[in-house]
Amino acid sequence: MNETHGGYTALLLDEGHSGDAAVLDRLRRDPAVVFVDQLDHQRNALRSLVPTPGPGVLDETPVWAYYSWRRTVVRLLGPTSFRLLRLDRNRNKITAQEQERLRDVTVGIVGLSVGHAVAVALTLEGACGGLRLADFDTLELSNLNRVPGTVFDLGVNKAVVAARRVAEIDPYVTVTLWKDGVDVDSVAEFLDGTDVVIDECDSLDVKVSLRREARRRGLPVLMATSDRGLLDVERFDVEPDRPAFHGVIGDVDVESLAGLGSRDKIPLVLQILDAGQLSASMAASLVEVDETISTWPQLGGEVLLGGAQVAAAVRRIGLGQPLASGRCRMDLDENLDALADPPLPQDLPEQPVGRSAAAVPQDAVDAVVDAAARAPSGGNVQPWTIAADDAGLTISLAPEHTTAMDVAYRGSCVAVGAALHNARIAASAAGILGAVTVHDGDPGLPVATMTFGSGNDRELGDRYEHMLDRTTNRRLGVPRPLDDSLAGLLAEAAAREGARLCLVTDRDDIAAIGAILAESDRIRFLTPTLHREMIGELRWPPRDSVETGIDVRALELDSAELSTLALLRRPEVMERLGAQDAGQALGKSTADRIASSSAVAVVAIPGRTSRDYVRGGEATESVWIHAQALGLAVQPISPVFLYGVESAELEQLSPRYAAPLERLREELFDVVGAKADEELAMVLRLSHAPGPSVRSERRADRVRRRIS
Repeated sequence: MNETHGGYTALLLDEGHSGDAAVLDRLRRDPAVVFVDQLDHQRNALRSLVPTPGPGVLDETPVWAYYSWRRTVVRLLGPTSFRLLRLDRNRNKITAQEQERLRDVTVGIVGLSVGHAVAVALTLEGACGGLRLADFDTLELSNLNRVPGTVFDLGVNKAVVAARRVAEIDPYVTVTLWKDGVDVDSVAEFLDGTDVVIDECDSLDVKVSLRREARRRGLPVLMATSDRGLLDVERFDVEPDRPAFHGVIGDVDVESLAGLGSRDKIPLVLQILDAGQLSASMAASLVEVDETISTWPQLGGEVLLGGAQVAAAVRRIGLGQPLASGRCRMDLDENLDALADPPLPQDLPEQPVGRSAAAVPQDAVDAVVDAAARAPSGGNVQPWTIAADDAGLTISLAPEHTTAMDVAYRGSCVAVGAALHNARIAASAAGILGAVTVHDGDPGLPVATMTFGSGNDRELGDRYEHMLDRTTNRRLGVPRPLDDSLAGLLAEAAAREGARLCLVTDRDDIAAIGAILAESDRIRFLTPTLHREMIGELRWPPRDSVETGIDVRALELDSAELSTLALLRRPEVMERLGAQDAGQALGKSTADRIASSSAVAVVAIPGRTSRDYVRGGEATESVWIHAQALGLAVQPISPVFLYGVESAELEQLSPRYAAPLERLREELFDVVGAKADEELAMVLRLSHAPGPSVRSERRADRVRRRIS
């Protein structure tokens, strides 16, 4: 007969109710009863949770829990706050939403030796909200090699021992007891209200009956056998025609199985467990049953492992995650035999900042080609082909080097424009500046050409040394006000190239931009294609060549941030965060760097043609060179939405986050003061910071010099 009360559940008392207050008063007058009150510590811990719980949780009425078998009363948080605090360290291996789903799961466990470990594991993890425990036997001293009870439990029903352990961990778990165990006639009643069945009993007739009734009701059955970590799963909930025990024992007569002794069970046990897969020590022990040992052996560690295995399987079933029928083994000895040294981490080599003006070619044409190749590009992909001879220079957009964020090659056009601006500076300094044109090539992509002549634009030529020094600097800065004259010089640098500079210096506006760009980064991490391409840009010397991509040393991350990046590189980690729509910390590095800036400069262009974006690239490079010459550190930032100017383009970039991206784009336009008929070519972070650790390299195979 089942029981739902008695000396195995805590009596929960609310001091605000007169009846409960009277019971507490009687207990306080009993000198044998101990009161434990650690409520203040629990509430302090509750308030420290992230995120902080709401007032309804923080102010929940506490309870007193009376454990009659211990003659002890413990003051505890109410059910919602208790569960929230107790299971907080499960997050996010189990999310808060998943924890709530599991609360509705009721698990029935038959056999409370191995089953005791299962019940404790399920309770510890909050993997169920209700337990139905069945065992007719009492705890004996010989059980304490594997049952996590104590000598104080000797002679107590095993189901009661397990229920008490559950109550002492979480008094809010609903526990129903079957102290007479389960037999063939009571299996159906036991399974009423059960969602998952755990079979850890020894009676073969009950094992078969459990499976037949579970199959009829569409309930999954799990079993851990405590030898070589065997876990057995039968998903009758999704495979209603699946044979019991996977068909390995056929259609046996249940009545013939009742009352079998240990030795008589061995043939069927060997069929069920697959004799060829038993550990050598278990197989040898079975030969000795009733001779030198009384029954088959079980080790406490393997029983605890079985509890963990079953709890993991119950979680999957309760959350609707994939779990097939069948068997697997988690053999501890086999894994211990396979111990191996872990790979040693490779330290990033120190390297001085890259090339300098001293490394510039002496030949005038080569110097122009070298200058063009120094231009910045998204992810340092260098999306161009630069060709030159004595007559002139051609910079062609190379579409094979595009990325998903380079919508309609707009980012590549900006890079071509920056390369053209550098070439103009170098040609002017060498006195060979000639006519410059930008036209559409085949297939409609921009081609910039320069005919070498004898021109010398002094204003351009004077920037040559500064152009050679231009570099990306991602270091944290110290915010300092920019004076009006400096701001004016930067605005003029953009205007000369046909663009408009939106310069943001207000601290609140900078913080708003930081939040926008941080959220854009989060979306980039959580969008599989964008994440794959972003991680693909990173180079880890000395393992990787740094001629393209971004040298991780240039990210200016500390050791903790670099270690975290190793986690963020993994797509399955991003998939997990994406499933929760979490990852608020993914944009923290960008937000921190924006917050440390003196200003944010956004280059706005008057249209969205390829030529407009090439012009935007020229203006970006002009502003960048001027800013660095004026003592500012410059970091370009390309939010996901920068080149997605249409809703359909944002949908293609990130289907899940298209609407948020459109909102972020509108917010950035609003904060920086961009006009309705403008587009944004680049966002530049301006700060006062030390010099960068390294400088990006360039590939020589993107440049051709023809001898005429």
